[in-house]
Amino acid sequence: MDAVFRALADPTRRSLLDELYGQDGQTLSALEERLPMTRFGVMKHLKVLEQAGLVVTKRRGREKLHFLNAVPIRLVHDRWVSKYAEPWAAALSGLKTRIEDEVMEKVFEIYIKTTPERLWDALTDSDMRSKYTFGVAVNSEWTQGSPYEGVHPMAPDPLNAGENLEVDPPRRLVQSFRALWSDDVKREGTSRVTYEIEPVGDSCCLTVTHDQLHADANPQIYGGWPMILSGLKTLLETGETLTTPGSLMYAHGPQPTS
Repeated sequence: MDAVFRALADPTRRSLLDELYGQDGQTLSALEERLPMTRFGVMKHLKVLEQAGLVVTKRRGREKLHFLNAVPIRLVHDRWVSKYAEPWAAALSGLKTRIEDEVMEKVFEIYIKTTPERLWDALTDSDMRSKYTFGVAVNSEWTQGSPYEGVHPMAPDPLNAGENLEVDPPRRLVQSFRALWSDDVKREGTSRVTYEIEPVGDSCCLTVTHDQLHADANPQIYGGWPMILSGLKTLLETGETLTTPGSLMYAHGPQPTS
């Protein structure tokens, strides 16, 4: 966490994060135009933010886009902010949108000390998954083209569902995603979630991209990712479950549908 605090200590780097909070997925040129410094200076500050995990990049053709990554901020929150003081402080770490043809994309990245095989198991094993996804287990055959359903023992119907579009263990999983836990989220339709696992020494970098979202998508669809990924990291590194606002809210089952 020292790298996170060092990165946030500089006002210019905080300004860059503010710019990405206002409009996610910007190029270096776009960010350079917004700050009174040279292109080289912006690159240096972005590199520090990337090393701290606060910014992640994705290639889109010839462009390199920069995204604000809320997960390290979520980890700081989980360590020092009381779970009772701000039950929904997680909303502060929600990412703003990148609007492109009226669709939105969210990118999250986290480093976990584990093997690709254990991480893959945590994503696809129903019992393990329920320990960091607010009690929601996922039932599937985990083959390309197979369906999946997210179920909770206290919910009469699936809370989410979709199709496994790509299954490449233990490296890549792509799924369509449809939220079903309330009438409001059902109206959002289908989006897509991509999990990419990259070995890094004795650890793994997990990148989760949630895209094909409506530009004004309901924040419930994507707002829980920082808590989910923090819980996944805690489970794999310590064997313990992590208490988050989401786990507290769903401790007694999902809320009634609206």
